Amino acid sequence: MLSCKDVSTLLSDRLDRKLSLRERISLRIHLAMCTGCSRVERQLEFLREALSGLVKPPDRD
Repeated sequence: MLSCKDVSTLLSDRLDRKLSLRERISLRIHLAMCTGCSRVERQLEFLREALSGLVKPPDRD
């Protein structure tokens, strides 16, 4: 079973790389039982969406 600290790391890692099948399954199980980590997941998703609207590719001349 993953700890909340492990889940926090995996949620962050998931933004940068594809998680292994084992990591994804462990993450889903933990998130199904832990409301705190589920909240962190939603917050990270919100921040990712909000920041994606701010980032524009540089103008090419």
